[in-house]
Amino acid sequence: MKKKELLDSINAKVREVKKLAAEDKIEEAKTAKAELKNLQEKFDLIKDLDEGPEINPRALKPVQKTTNSVGKAFVNAIKAKLDMGRLSEDDAELLNKMSEGSDLDGGLTVPQDISTRIGEYRRAEDALENEVNVEKVTKDKGSRVFELHADQIPFDNVEEAAEFPEAETPTLKQIKYEVKKKGGILKVTRELMMDSSESILSFLIKWIGKKAKATRNMLILKKIDEITAGKEIQITGLDDLKDIFNINLDPAIAVSAKAITNQDGFAWLDKLKDSDGKYIVQPDPTKATPGLLFGKYPIRTVSKKTMKTVGGKIPVIAGDLKEAITIFDKEHTTIETNDQAGELWKFDLTGIKARERLDIQAIDEEAVVKGYVIKIYTRKELNEMKVEEIDKLATSLGYTLTGSTKAEKITSFIAAQEA
Repeated sequence: MKKKELLDSINAKVREVKKLAAEDKIEEAKTAKAELKNLQEKFDLIKDLDEGPEINPRALKPVQKTTNSVGKAFVNAIKAKLDMGRLSEDDAELLNKMSEGSDLDGGLTVPQDISTRIGEYRRAEDALENEVNVEKVTKDKGSRVFELHADQIPFDNVEEAAEFPEAETPTLKQIKYEVKKKGGILKVTRELMMDSSESILSFLIKWIGKKAKATRNMLILKKIDEITAGKEIQITGLDDLKDIFNINLDPAIAVSAKAITNQDGFAWLDKLKDSDGKYIVQPDPTKATPGLLFGKYPIRTVSKKTMKTVGGKIPVIAGDLKEAITIFDKEHTTIETNDQAGELWKFDLTGIKARERLDIQAIDEEAVVKGYVIKIYTRKELNEMKVEEIDKLATSLGYTLTGSTKAEKITSFIAAQEA
């Protein structure tokens, strides 16, 4: 049999093994795999005896890369580092072909196929990352030049054959970034690491995705607080809301602006009515969103666990965060495992350390305005607080409480917020 015919037989046998395995015909698949091994050995013998340049049969064999095969290879690599399994040549070759492997920190680089699945969890419905600009970078440090308010600097009229006038110098802003390492450790039972590859992979994807989402949410909210520090606007009613969109935000930004708030904020907005008795939050017929503020501005509602109501102040963010903030994402996630450090071995646990690298920078600070609404607390909500918490909340809101018992302070608090 010629080498070309033998190669065709090898490839056909590979397809046969995968088909049998997919049909749960395990014994038949094992038999076919043994036949495949014999064909491969036969090819190697013929190749060694042939004259001329050597042929690498692995290079001639088509690479069958699927998300499942990549995931299995990645999990096998993790298990191999824990001495819980062996990384086969095929798995090692697959990871190497994808330019994956160990990084400088000693962890395993998460393959792109798996990173894509992590990204789906990271950009879930309550992810603020979807609202900002995200730029993929390949270097740890760098800079970008942004032109602010580019749409406000028009070209001049130019007559035929006339000299072009110099354009007005645009407002340029250089933004420097430096990606920083973000990460955490999760302790899991050794039994989990002995589970199937798909179960382990599914667990890791969900855990990393949720942690990455929480990290980005925190960084975005922190950056908004930095941008708006000392410039927050108290919102007491419709006129304050209208001023934010009509005056505080530039018209060019207001065109693409949104209102972002938590559940407390949406509950407050959803009850507001105009002078005609119509609710100012109107349904959006084109999207499944909470609604449109004044029938124009999309409303994004975020969990109170993510965007907290602090000191009785309900946050309401207005503007275009894609113009205001950019995340510089290296899109490089790594995994490292250890079952010997600390007390992991003692309690039969495995530590999973995940790392990613990104930076966040403000671009156009005028593209976002932060307002707040004073929350009206019910007697039930106050009863669920400790006395010290009621005192602290009252102080932050400028209320002077009377009485010494909890009940007296609650009554005084309610009277103060109704005044």
